[in-house]
Amino acid sequence: MEYLDVLDSTGKPTGEKKLKTEIHRDGDWHKSVHVWIINSKGELLIQKRSLVKDSHPGMWDISSAGHISTGEDSATTATRETEEELGLELEAKDFEYLFSVTQEATQRGGYINREFNDVYLLKLYLNISKLKLQKEEVAEVKFIPYEKLEEIIGRGDKDFVPHPDEYKKLFENLHQRSL
Repeated sequence: MEYLDVLDSTGKPTGEKKLKTEIHRDGDWHKSVHVWIINSKGELLIQKRSLVKDSHPGMWDISSAGHISTGEDSATTATRETEEELGLELEAKDFEYLFSVTQEATQRGGYINREFNDVYLLKLYLNISKLKLQKEEVAEVKFIPYEKLEEIIGRGDKDFVPHPDEYKKLFENLHQRSL
């Protein structure tokens, strides 16, 4: 059972903690991390979400992501999630914090998502055939040039989990780096 800290609308902890299912049922603000993995060719690793996920099953998404459990910090969650979902054993220092964004959405079945997302970039060469995917979370992964992903997202492709503010900021950041 995963407990999360309940936040107010400004991102400050309320002192209350709830099960993740209760957080999404009640529409409480909470915190998560999003990790984008990029290789030396300027390709982003994207994952196809498992068909058993409660939100956006079977859709393409961020390299790795997860909720910040009660008592955890953002960097610890980033390392934990990349290990759980992809089998990568890394340290907090490997992750570059980029920015935070808020996200609000309601999905089928009354699933309400109100998150503060800490977004990280991880520069890494990977042989994706060697990754150990967590089958309950991840169906498959692939690399895609970030400019191509930007083009696909810009067309409004329905195969990708919507993160409009995050995508915009991520692509701006990557363009500034001249990858």
